[in-house]
Amino acid sequence: MITLFGQTFAITDPEVLILGGAALFLVLFLALILRTAGRSATMAAPLMREMGWLSQRVQQLGDGQERLAGGLHHVSEAQAVSQTAMLQVMEQRLAEVSRQMGESLHGTSTRTARSLGELQQRLETIDKAQANIEKLSGNVLSLQDILSNKQTRGAFGEIQLHDIVQKALPKDAYTMQATLSNNRRADCLIHLPNPPGPIVIDAKFPLEAYEAIRRAETPRQAQEAATLMRGAVRQHIRAIAEKYIIEGETADGALMFLPSEAVYAELHSNFPDVVREGFAVKVWIVSPTTCMATLNTMRAVLKDARMREQAGAIRKELALLYADVDRLGTRVENLDRHFGQASKDLEEIKISSEKATKRARRLDNFDFEEIANTPPTPVIAPSAAE
Repeated sequence: MITLFGQTFAITDPEVLILGGAALFLVLFLALILRTAGRSATMAAPLMREMGWLSQRVQQLGDGQERLAGGLHHVSEAQAVSQTAMLQVMEQRLAEVSRQMGESLHGTSTRTARSLGELQQRLETIDKAQANIEKLSGNVLSLQDILSNKQTRGAFGEIQLHDIVQKALPKDAYTMQATLSNNRRADCLIHLPNPPGPIVIDAKFPLEAYEAIRRAETPRQAQEAATLMRGAVRQHIRAIAEKYIIEGETADGALMFLPSEAVYAELHSNFPDVVREGFAVKVWIVSPTTCMATLNTMRAVLKDARMREQAGAIRKELALLYADVDRLGTRVENLDRHFGQASKDLEEIKISSEKATKRARRLDNFDFEEIANTPPTPVIAPSAAE
């Protein structure tokens, strides 16, 4: 930094560099003149003139330097004013940016808090769903354990059959685990009237054969699984026909209940010959859906049979109802006659009351002295209407 005429300038400023260069040039020039003056005395006069000229130039340079200093002073003042204005603008811009950033950060924090709340709710929902899935997976594993055993699988089919029958029929229309005359126990016996008579529903679940069909990966495995399925269903059909169709005791047919819609669909899609064999021996295969439809039809049959059984009682009740209605008509006629007589009596009472009122008015208007001189009026007995 250089202080000149009360002003401070940086060394790197262009004006300072120009002035320094001019001063250096002047010093060098003066040194050159002095050196030249020492060499030759004869050249003193010209040198003096040159010195006078140089002094004038120096004076001019000084004046120019003063003007330059004044210009630099004005420039520095203008720069200070401009710098102050620029600082004010920058402070305003910084304040505006700070306000906008504060509002943006506040909005962002609000949205973030809301998003975190929603995320927390979704996580809670996911946790509940996960718990339900884990519970369901445990139930599925339990169901697989149940279906893996023949006895438990049979109990599963019986429970499902009982649930369907309980929803479709009244309690006195069926018997679960009914024992027949041949000491065979049927899963369910529907008490239908003759014809067709009581009909047996037996639950069967050929799960192994169906699982073998699903697991088959080669044509040979598929053929072996189909043979196993066909043999298992045929064995069930023959067993039902032999055990649960008894002439004179049950209907001439029976139902085989499959507690799986998938097994039922597989059987009717790919084993129609087995289904026809069941038709031949009057063993009809039903699934949960078709069993419900069949039971609803049986319910209508039971309702119609019970209506026929109660037809005599209904006719008897109708006869008693007719007698009650006839007796009610007679009593209504008697009551109507009594009301007519009471109306007639009321009318006669009204007539008598009017005549008595008229006589009282005449008595109130009579002059008793005139009555004393007037012969008495003969009394006439009133009629029945008076």
